[in-house]
Amino acid sequence: MILLSDPRVAAVPATDDGDPLVDLRDVPDLRLDARAADPAGAYARVRLGVAERLLAAQRALPDGLCLLVIEGYRPYQAQLEIFTGYREELRGLHPDWSAERLHRETTKFVSPVEVAPHSTGGAVDLTLCTDDGLELDMGTAVDATPEASRNACFTAAPSIGDTARRHRRILVSALSGAGLVNYPTEWWHWSYGDRYWALMTGAPHTRYGPL
Repeated sequence: MILLSDPRVAAVPATDDGDPLVDLRDVPDLRLDARAADPAGAYARVRLGVAERLLAAQRALPDGLCLLVIEGYRPYQAQLEIFTGYREELRGLHPDWSAERLHRETTKFVSPVEVAPHSTGGAVDLTLCTDDGLELDMGTAVDATPEASRNACFTAAPSIGDTARRHRRILVSALSGAGLVNYPTEWWHWSYGDRYWALMTGAPHTRYGPL
């Protein structure tokens, strides 16, 4: 399992091809949830290439199922606050951890700001729902931490039930088939064009840099 703290992620050359941000509130074929909404509407924005791939993944889903997008672009300051907050939570729970382990365990849930996929506009957090908006059982809530879920948030977690496992397989098949990559400690997190995507797919550089 390659974490976002791995030096190989930061070593990927960063370029930006200028692909614009699009507002998913203007894309009627995709469902957008408001639980992560911010006053500036950043949560609803992703790069055009991501939006196109989400639409392709949507078309690949079985009849009656839909993607439910929760968060896309996340500005630098918001990313930093989430990272710092979770790191301090873990520090309080595990005062015996070394600084290196604390950093590594933090990155199982939230990316360091210097390589954060969300801050490029290339990442989305999402889940599955029915046509009438009922969210499917995915084994944990979106944004369940490794600490609180006992690693059930890991995409391939063996501890979840059969129904949730089947739903995760559907999600993985549709999104990976559309060219996105998953962060394996978060079943809901998928990205395209960022450093993690480049490393996992063998691309020579990113498509998207921080915004």
